[in-house]
Amino acid sequence: MKNGFGNAITLTLFGESHGPAIGAVLDGLAPGIKIEEERIRHQLSLRRPQGRISTARQEADPFEIISGVFNGFTTGTPLCITIPNSAQHSKDYSATRAKARPGHADYSAYCKYHGFEDYRGGGHFSGRITAALVAAGAILLSALEQKGIYIGTHMSSCAGVEDRPFEDYKKDIAFLSEQVFPVLSEDSACKMREKIEKAADEGDSVGGILETAVIGLPAGLGEPWFDSVESLLSHGLFSIPGVKGVSFGAGFDFAAMKGSEANDSFCYEKERVMTATNHNGGINGGITNGMPLLFKTAVKPTPSIYKEQKTIDFIKEENTSLQIQGRHDPCIVHRARVVVDSLCALVIADLLTGRFGTDYWGEKA
Repeated sequence: MKNGFGNAITLTLFGESHGPAIGAVLDGLAPGIKIEEERIRHQLSLRRPQGRISTARQEADPFEIISGVFNGFTTGTPLCITIPNSAQHSKDYSATRAKARPGHADYSAYCKYHGFEDYRGGGHFSGRITAALVAAGAILLSALEQKGIYIGTHMSSCAGVEDRPFEDYKKDIAFLSEQVFPVLSEDSACKMREKIEKAADEGDSVGGILETAVIGLPAGLGEPWFDSVESLLSHGLFSIPGVKGVSFGAGFDFAAMKGSEANDSFCYEKERVMTATNHNGGINGGITNGMPLLFKTAVKPTPSIYKEQKTIDFIKEENTSLQIQGRHDPCIVHRARVVVDSLCALVIADLLTGRFGTDYWGEKA
């Protein structure tokens, strides 16, 4: 059983949705990285539920760093951060223990762990575990920003409503970093909220697409084959609960283009290598080219809905039906934004450490 990810910098997640606590271990961090606890609190706040468009489960997330930090800086040893669970309603799941919730991992988890898994709230499969990822990611986001590298994600679309694309990357990323509902157009934000609330009223849910931009990356990160930037990011992003699609640059729109339309022409601008367009999303041959790194992440509608659905009882081995109870999100796209940012920060920090070594983090930007 493996719950770790990364090469030079690794992340291990632990805990269950209804257990006493969840947490993360970051290993491979350079010594001397400043820990900004207020930034960790802020990032966790971006993941929290928001009224009618989110679950009613509220967690304060009072994290504790129990190793790897001394006098406000990393020591270079494994950093462990824990977050207690405090709002579990485990009884919501006891009556449906053997009923496979459509879209969930109940049946596949039962097959893998032979019935020993903690099924309450999805256990280790739960989106609750992403809080630990966000806490760890906040440390890496701060470290990257000290090197002039910024990451931002917005809801490109949700429930059929489109947001405007990135324009001024630095300005848009700064704006998004303060938004609990990460949309660049106010009009789009209002329409998305209306669609989410309508789905909630109907006992249903909606999905959407997140678009992420990373600016300030040096050219030359990544490998041409199995550790390409696309490969590593996709590996991490597909580990986020609910993610079902990842594309880079123009993505699937390439299929309708000609080569003359898809190619990004190179040029020098003030002695810096640039491309006239960025259809390839800042990556050529699996390696960054210095342009903004762009990718999109598709998030499926939340599988926990209040409509009656057909399913199976995998212990009795019979067909049945299910109508779930409890507290669930009609949409997780807005909450998933900060999870994507955090995972992206891990991959980028790992790539930079692998290329330049741990001393990179002690150098000035």
